[in-house]
Amino acid sequence: MDDEHLMLLGKKQKTTPSYQPDILGADYQQMTLDFPSDYEGKVIATLVRKKAEQKTRKAVLYIHGFIDYFFQTEMADQFNQRGYDFYALDLRKYGRSHLSHQHWYNVRSLSEYDAEISAALEQIATEKHDSVILAGHSTGGLITTLYVAHHPNHPLIRGLWCNSPFYDFNMSEIEKKVGIPRLSQLGKLLPEMKFPSRLNPFYVPSLHKQYHGEWLFNLEWKKPRYPKVRLSFVRAIHEAQKEIHASVHLGVPTLIMHSSQSSYPRQWNEIAQRTDVILNVADMQKYGHHMHGDIVLCQIENGVHDLVLSAPEVRAEVYQSLFDWLNRKGL
Repeated sequence: MDDEHLMLLGKKQKTTPSYQPDILGADYQQMTLDFPSDYEGKVIATLVRKKAEQKTRKAVLYIHGFIDYFFQTEMADQFNQRGYDFYALDLRKYGRSHLSHQHWYNVRSLSEYDAEISAALEQIATEKHDSVILAGHSTGGLITTLYVAHHPNHPLIRGLWCNSPFYDFNMSEIEKKVGIPRLSQLGKLLPEMKFPSRLNPFYVPSLHKQYHGEWLFNLEWKKPRYPKVRLSFVRAIHEAQKEIHASVHLGVPTLIMHSSQSSYPRQWNEIAQRTDVILNVADMQKYGHHMHGDIVLCQIENGVHDLVLSAPEVRAEVYQSLFDWLNRKGL
């Protein structure tokens, strides 16, 4: 891609935003992206970057999951060390991007996030990159999968990496076939109504140093418990998953990673630190095989839901498998 094309990609931003220091330290910078107001008012997203030591035209753009934000500095380091500039988005109403008048994580359609992904890619293009690996974890994996499917000829996106993507609700078949569609329909009429989330309460404690884990992160932005979700979120996910279930075509090489096993501990158990306690890995396998394109599925033994937060020897395998795949694909 020539420099003129890169400039054209970035021209939609009428004013040139600037980077500011980020909370993660001197090597990290953040940029606020402004968007038109929505049903709650003013909307922003936040683009975070960490550049590789050597100049490169390759980059990765990472999208976090539900009740989450970007804090995984080891992942950024791994990409930097292999010659990629690293970028991550805190989506609207998450983490760095949450504003005081907004309900946390409130969304009515996952397509709302297209605006910040497109704006981030445009900014990355203006910074002289011509090859981007789009990466997403959990809900971010669902969002990025559909973004790639909906933008088949995007001039920057060269590959997709999904880390435990949210391709189906972790429920019984009858709940998925009957309950979720009914809740989704109700969510169209009553988007603010709340419903039990059924998120396993031991996931965040399995990760954070304050409890049983090795990681430090903001417990206001990645909450230990989130007992209820808005029906607007259920509807947004259901509508997006229907498209995945009907099958989509992905026009770039795609790597879908997941743990070797799911579990749902009812009390604290160390199994939470070696299984996916949020989603069912069988769903990722099922719908990963159902999609069309150059798609590789990779199972990680003893991985947790966010694979890059697994035990040291497990995440070493994650990175080895990821970068071996990128090398094979010439990305």
